[in-house]
Amino acid sequence: MEQLAILWDSTALAHFQSGQLIMMAVGGLLLYLAIVKKFEPLLLFPIGFGALLTNIPLAGFTEPGGMLYYIYEVGIHSGVFPLLIFMGVGAMTDFGALIANPRMLLLGAAAQFGIFATLFGAIALNFIPGFDFTLKDASAIAIIGGADGPTAIFLASRLAPDLLGAIAVAAYSYMALVPIIQPPIMKALTTPEERKIEMAQLRHVSAK
Repeated sequence: MEQLAILWDSTALAHFQSGQLIMMAVGGLLLYLAIVKKFEPLLLFPIGFGALLTNIPLAGFTEPGGMLYYIYEVGIHSGVFPLLIFMGVGAMTDFGALIANPRMLLLGAAAQFGIFATLFGAIALNFIPGFDFTLKDASAIAIIGGADGPTAIFLASRLAPDLLGAIAVAAYSYMALVPIIQPPIMKALTTPEERKIEMAQLRHVSAK
């Protein structure tokens, strides 16, 4: 009987905690949305798969020598991954519409209001028992309001490394779930005729 107890204690099942089970369920949900629903699979699939791996007890993926440990140290702690993402997004972005109509820059500036709203919201949560965010924590969380994943990862790794996982999942899941979030809002604020309007670029902009 003692040997069975030792065998059971050496398995991952004996060391599961409620938080790990919840995060694995979240990871499974993200994998489902990525594979079945095709919601931003390039974002949600690696996030969901990583959530499953990091929450397996005794697996050691995140400990020194583990696979995810080296990925974190080389790519995130050093700041290389956010820079590569920025370069890739910049190379793939078509700025023709913005150059043709510079006033659209104001739409991008609106993201700053989201950042400050999230900052004050995170600080206000400290009035609720159980929350204790420092100004650095709140600043890292606030970048989620700008809907900018690479910046959220970079800033969280510098200001609040302990919140990096939660911030990365929140930021990228929020952006990936836009196809679910936007339609009801658009239907509530526009008429069917307005939604049928085809947006055309004001003028052609040379790629040279």
